[in-house]
Amino acid sequence: MTVRETLAFSARCQGVGLHYDMLTELSRREKEANIKPDPDIDIYMKVKQKLLSAEATEGQEVLGLEACADTMVGDDKLRGISGGQKKRVTTGEMLVGPAKVLFMDEISTGLDSSTTFQIVNTLKQYIHILDGTAVISLLQPAPKTYDLFYDIILLSNGQIVYQGPSDLVLEFFESMGFKCLERKGVADFLQEVISRKDQEQYWALKDEPYSFVTAQDFTKAFQLFHVGRRLGDENAAPYNKRKSHKAALTTKKYGVSKKELLKACFSREYLLMKRNSFVYLFKLMQVGLHIF
Repeated sequence: MTVRETLAFSARCQGVGLHYDMLTELSRREKEANIKPDPDIDIYMKVKQKLLSAEATEGQEVLGLEACADTMVGDDKLRGISGGQKKRVTTGEMLVGPAKVLFMDEISTGLDSSTTFQIVNTLKQYIHILDGTAVISLLQPAPKTYDLFYDIILLSNGQIVYQGPSDLVLEFFESMGFKCLERKGVADFLQEVISRKDQEQYWALKDEPYSFVTAQDFTKAFQLFHVGRRLGDENAAPYNKRKSHKAALTTKKYGVSKKELLKACFSREYLLMKRNSFVYLFKLMQVGLHIF
């Protein structure tokens, strides 16, 4: 399947493709009746239109897929798009869905820093507009990519060393006696300051002897840090269920019915059969000659 067809199939499986026409018609009638469209539905439609439009869309341009939108993705037998482009297609498959919470692990593997920045920037705009959440793990991100994150979660040996605003993480480590060196990226500093091998170079209290600070020590200090105390107070307070919206409770086990999933899979297989019609006809003739 091509890149465009792969994204469209992913959208149908997540409950987007078949409902888009209905939302378009609803928007048209609201405008005719001089009714202001619902903001969430209006934004939802615009995002989906950018990702599923037949033309080169902004979403595909940002993901770097506009040049290969009609190219086969490929597999072990068929050479298709490159490995980096396949990584972007995988990201696009998640974006075309209605989910507002995205968990993404090492999406930058095989990508250059510029492409990683564009993808993360797209995700940032996506979750900002739709009021969503994205938890992304990256390996040594560039400074510009790091600056896109609102909050940072730093883990070490199963311990949460820091969890909070990205602009306060350096303040926490400075309170522990460690300072980021000049011309050193914050992401690299965070990765090395919890390492036994590289931690000593960031020790800023020259008047005091250095000793290795373990992840457990950082965790205990973070719980006493003002960000950690505020986080602990928020988690300790019971949630007010009156703030919950009735629509937040799901009444169905799956987002798409089995019938719609069957139709989507059948359409996909029919498309693949049409493209490989010669093989199927040849196999059919083989079976027929074997029977008779």
